[in-house]
Amino acid sequence: MVTRQFPKPAELLELMQFKKPELDGKKRRLESALTIYDLRDIAKRRTPKAAFDYTDGAAEGELSLARARQAFEDVEFHPDVLRPAENVDMSTEILGGPSAMPFGIAPTGFTRLMQTEGEVAGAGGAGAAGIPFTLSTLGTTSIEGVKAANPNGRNWFQLYVMRDRDISYGLARRAAEAGFDTLQFTVDTPVAGARLRDKRNGFSIPPQLTLGTIINAIPRPWWWYDFLTTPKLEFASLSTTGGTVGELLNAAMDPTISYDDLTVIRDIWPGKIVVKGVQNVADSKRLIDAGVDGIILSNHGGRQLDRAPIPFRLLPEVVREVGKDATVMVDTGIMNGADIVASIALGAKFTLIGRAYLYGLMAGGRQGVDRTIAILRSEIERTMKLLGVSSIAELEPRHVTQLQRLVPVGVAAPAPEAAASVPAPRPRTPRATAASTAKTDAAASRPAKPSAAKSTGSATKA
Repeated sequence: MVTRQFPKPAELLELMQFKKPELDGKKRRLESALTIYDLRDIAKRRTPKAAFDYTDGAAEGELSLARARQAFEDVEFHPDVLRPAENVDMSTEILGGPSAMPFGIAPTGFTRLMQTEGEVAGAGGAGAAGIPFTLSTLGTTSIEGVKAANPNGRNWFQLYVMRDRDISYGLARRAAEAGFDTLQFTVDTPVAGARLRDKRNGFSIPPQLTLGTIINAIPRPWWWYDFLTTPKLEFASLSTTGGTVGELLNAAMDPTISYDDLTVIRDIWPGKIVVKGVQNVADSKRLIDAGVDGIILSNHGGRQLDRAPIPFRLLPEVVREVGKDATVMVDTGIMNGADIVASIALGAKFTLIGRAYLYGLMAGGRQGVDRTIAILRSEIERTMKLLGVSSIAELEPRHVTQLQRLVPVGVAAPAPEAAASVPAPRPRTPRATAASTAKTDAAASRPAKPSAAKSTGSATKA
């Protein structure tokens, strides 16, 4: 029988510890974010629809983005037990220099439209964390401005080949003179992808004011205050900034880009050069033969060719073919530190984050970028400890199984002993993607019909 008594005041004080209230609204808001998806939710509340959708959206039906994220979720880890990993070393060497963690910030365009601190916040946050920052050709801070924001860190530059080749060549020379050590030569954007959210929102530079945008801005006055009271947007390359995003891209890009352009840029650029936007094994081989230092498996975050190959799924085969001869990196769809760990285990030397960084930026400027990095750092460290590995070098293909969902027609199912049982996942909730992509995300994760269960329930190991 339980004996009851009146609680003693002193004991109550021990049991009921009230948390000290955080008076800084931004700090309180960011500390409440435990995942990148939490930062996304905050960013959506604080950013006008057109600017948020430009970041969050992808091309056409947004299938490429949904599939890329799903591929990372379709991962099974294989931990080693009784292998202490008390102190985890996340540092790595990439393209001739150090990085405190196995990821850097990818190039993003029109960044100050997301939040007024833009690339300055991104470069400063990356520098403080000891990871590389990449400036886009379509960035809204100059090459020299990024260098000033990150004077001692590693700065990379992403280059588009434009119709006016002299602009591209001049940008490469400016970046080299400013001490940028790596050039990302982007090859998947001969023309702009069909980004339907932007068209529906009338998203343009400068923003077009309509009754809808004004109504949407009413609960977000801070964004407009920042936008209207800070310096005019500056682009790293464009002399004109008028028109929709698609019009700007089509005016600047050149569909005749070829290996001849790569040869010219290779001669101009004195540092490391990697090709961004590689989407098959054959191109990987040709590019390595052409003398580049590395490749980035990427479908441009799903923003160019919809239904493009999933970079993470390409990774093991590409690493087998060219991993000994060049640096293989991967982006698109990374929303968790576990995604980064899985990529490194399957042979990637490095990863790049785009939207994840922008969600943090929109949620809280530089402090939001720091929060993004802190969340990913914590997730990487925890995943590595639970796997029983103490350093990046200890991660191996045996630690990861890619569970197959989309299987090409005509591909035979594996032998029974090699197959793995894959439970049919529930469709993702709408909070994992924006409302306009919820249906496509659910479609991408829809379980296979029973008759196809064996052929889709296979596991692929590098």
